[in-house]
Formats: sequence, structure tokens, C-alpha cells
Amino acid sequence: MKSSPGARSWIAAGVRHELLTRALPALRHDMAAPVSVVRMAVLMLKRQVAANPIDRAACEERVALIDNQVSELVEAIRSLRDWELATTDDGITRSALVAQCVNLMRSAFDLHGVTLDVDAALDPQEDEARWPAAAALRYLFLGALGYLHDGAAEAGAIRVEPVGTDALRFVAVPREAGGANPVLDAHRAPRALAIDAVALQNLAEDMGYAIALEGESVRFALATG
Repeated sequence: MKSSPGARSWIAAGVRHELLTRALPALRHDMAAPVSVVRMAVLMLKRQVAANPIDRAACEERVALIDNQVSELVEAIRSLRDWELATTDDGITRSALVAQCVNLMRSAFDLHGVTLDVDAALDPQEDEARWPAAAALRYLFLGALGYLHDGAAEAGAIRVEPVGTDALRFVAVPREAGGANPVLDAHRAPRALAIDAVALQNLAEDMGYAIALEGESVRFALATG
């Protein structure tokens, strides 16, 4: 029986949930790091206020540090809205999309012995085009990474390359001979919720994007099709 549009949407929603779960450790770190700095700064501020005489300059420095870290915390919390597909956004450039997603997942992939390599042509450029639906593109990007991470045999790296000016290609690069790390491999348990071809296709179709799976590579355009 062929899946109904409603069923495909439920599958896509489940895939998005899994991808967000994988990104959450990095998102939590962005929120927890400012809190740790604020707690330390408050402790130091208490000591400086209790001192006799009070070092006004030192107190002002601590207050400025706390204010800065609270601003970073607020921005990190607000960034959670970027994951809502219904949120209207100003779009995103290709280089910013790549930088955001790679920074989110690099540590997690490193723990599994998979490096993320980005082609230098994807560095920020002047007058880059902005593509709408940044949240959807973010999920699609992470979906492509997850698909190759979960399914490519013995992948040692995933390379992100530009295709023209409006598309991206992801290529799983095999490990070098003898490059296996027994410590990493021992802790790399199979995922019960692996991102497979069906999951990735449902995700792309539900959001209106065309995606091509070619062996151990993935390609998609940044515009809906």
C-alpha cells in the first residue's frame, strides 16, 4: 500500500525530531556555557562587593561580563525558534548554512571517528544569494549528514562540496587502510533510529525539496523543486 501524504508527513516529522535530538547536545552547550560564566562572575562580584574598600572598577568589569553572557544566553535560547518550520525567516546564505550545521555536528561526528571536511569554495562570499526557508534547509542538511553517517560503510570523513551556485553535494570518504580506531569503534553502537534512504526522501519530499542519492553521496538544490 502506498503511503498517503499524511503518513509521509508523520514520517518526516519523526525524522526532524531525530535530527533535532542529535543537534541538541551542541544547542545545550551554547546555553550552558554562558550560565557557567555568569555563576563564576556573580561569585567574584559578591566577594568584591564585600571587600573594604570596594573596587568599583572591578565590580563594573564583572557586571559588564555578566551582561554580555546574559545576552549570549538569550540569543542561544532565541535560536531554538530557528528550528520551527512555521517561523518566517530572512533566509540564509549557502555558506552560513554550511557553517551552522557543520559547527553543530562536528564534535558528535568526531566522537564516532568521522571528520567533516568543507570545500574552501563554501567560505563566505560577498553578495551571496539568500535562500528562503532556513529551517527546512537546516533539517535537510543534517539529514544528508545523518544518512551518510549512519549508512556509509567505513566512512572516515564526509566532504561537503558546492554544486554550481545553488546546490550542495555530500560525499562519504572511506577510511584509509588501517585507519580504524578500536576505541571509537567499540563505542559506536548501531542506531535504532538510523537515517536511511526512505527517511531522507520522505523528509525532502515533505518540505518540497528534490534530493538525489547516488551511492555514498547526496545532492540537493537550495531551492524547492
